[in-house]
Amino acid sequence: MATKTLLTIEQYIALGEDPPGVRYELSDGELIVTPTSSSFHNGICDRLVARLLDFLDKHPLGRVISETDVQLSESTVRAPDVAFISKERLQGVDHHHSPLAAVPNLVIEIVSPTDRAADLMKKVSEYLKAGVQAVWLFYPSLLQVYRYNSEQTQCLLAGDEFIEPELLPGFTLKISEIFRWGEGS
Repeated sequence: MATKTLLTIEQYIALGEDPPGVRYELSDGELIVTPTSSSFHNGICDRLVARLLDFLDKHPLGRVISETDVQLSESTVRAPDVAFISKERLQGVDHHHSPLAAVPNLVIEIVSPTDRAADLMKKVSEYLKAGVQAVWLFYPSLLQVYRYNSEQTQCLLAGDEFIEPELLPGFTLKISEIFRWGEGS
């Protein structure tokens, strides 16, 4: 039986920048290595970030980040595709330090064809356990979105809207627009 070599946060940080073509995360001390995202995936993320930045410029509720390491626990560091962190959670946080020591309020992950269901559910669980209030998984190939919080799971379709009235009051975005971005429009 093979044994796992677990890393501390300090050892993870010492790895430095991700090498070309891969992305590092730390899950309960285990180094997770995944391929970098496709341009399809990044196009969706970029447009989500742009829309959220535009909204937050007009409603300064906090900050949006993308693919930024955030420390969820003493042994877990994740880099959500897109995340929103409220001003309250950012108070006193050093923005120059990585991983960021602020748990996001909202996390959005774009699901790639190579993502495994068990890995995604572990990631959702880690986010919620750390205090993330809502996690959205966008499945472009299915034109479906799953929203998780500590109380329930919702499945939304292309005709529905992406809303988080408690976290981002007044922000709305049709899910069909998000999926259309991945098509290069």
